[in-house]
Amino acid sequence: METQDGVELCFPHLLNSSCRKPRFHWSETVFVNTVLSFISLITAALNLLVILSVSHFRQLHTPTNILLLSLAVSDFLVGLLSMPAELFRRYSCWVLGDTLCSVYIYVASIIVSSSIGNIVLISIDRYVAICDPLHYPTKISVSKAKVCVCLCWIISAFYRILFVKDELIQPGRSNSCTGECAFSTNSIAGFFDIILNLIAPVSVIVVLYMRVFMVAVSQARAMRSHITAVTVQLSKDITKKSELKAARTLGVLVIVFLISYCPYYCYSLVQVNVTSTSYASFLFFLFYFNSCLNPLIYALFYPWFRKAIKHIVSLQILQPGSCEANIL
Repeated sequence: METQDGVELCFPHLLNSSCRKPRFHWSETVFVNTVLSFISLITAALNLLVILSVSHFRQLHTPTNILLLSLAVSDFLVGLLSMPAELFRRYSCWVLGDTLCSVYIYVASIIVSSSIGNIVLISIDRYVAICDPLHYPTKISVSKAKVCVCLCWIISAFYRILFVKDELIQPGRSNSCTGECAFSTNSIAGFFDIILNLIAPVSVIVVLYMRVFMVAVSQARAMRSHITAVTVQLSKDITKKSELKAARTLGVLVIVFLISYCPYYCYSLVQVNVTSTSYASFLFFLFYFNSCLNPLIYALFYPWFRKAIKHIVSLQILQPGSCEANIL
């Protein structure tokens, strides 16, 4: 049904309260939906490979990889849930109801917060590994990494309730019309959200990686200038090189994350209700696209990930004892 001015409504029977259907050029809609749907599919598939790799092969059960596994889970959920839902919300009427809209906003915000928490944990892990390598095995263990990951997700879930509790109690309160899925928050909540989700974690990440970078440079210079035939020392040098390579790889991961993540919250500094602006979807998808890049970074820098993919694609992981395979 169309109104007198020729605009189609999402719910024609709700003439006075229905939203207007989003209007886009047919070619634009098809192109954007195709590209973003493909990115969503690739994001979910690639991160599923990371999850299967780290979960299946025992050699990969290290503290650092446990943190990467948690990050891969959040990235997988981005590809499986957040991207399709945001695509649907942007290019069509929201016909799933106010309750599901509130649930989507809550789940999407948990995924974002957990991703930030995982990146902070990865930065801490690299800081201890590079700056205090002798105590790393005692300070950072697989069990401690698992506890930190669980706490990260639990804290994210409870923390986000504080920001979306009004939406959960009264679904649709931020919607201006029926057929919309919007979220708005007051300036005080937005201010604390920027501090807790941008300023604090980014400050921690930058400070830790600046320290890691300085120590890594000094260690690299020391290794280049020090040549010895002692086996024990050689073993130590190999370990240092391995840690430095891991720090470099995860440093790339963190930099890409910040480039994808910061624009949304930086824009929030001047526009509190960023989800209601025309730039919201672009900023969301820029952040979500980071979830697709992370597995590509693993594939580019981690030989074990490439080997694990071969085992998974060739179905070798279905063979008995495949979890003990030499991946490293």
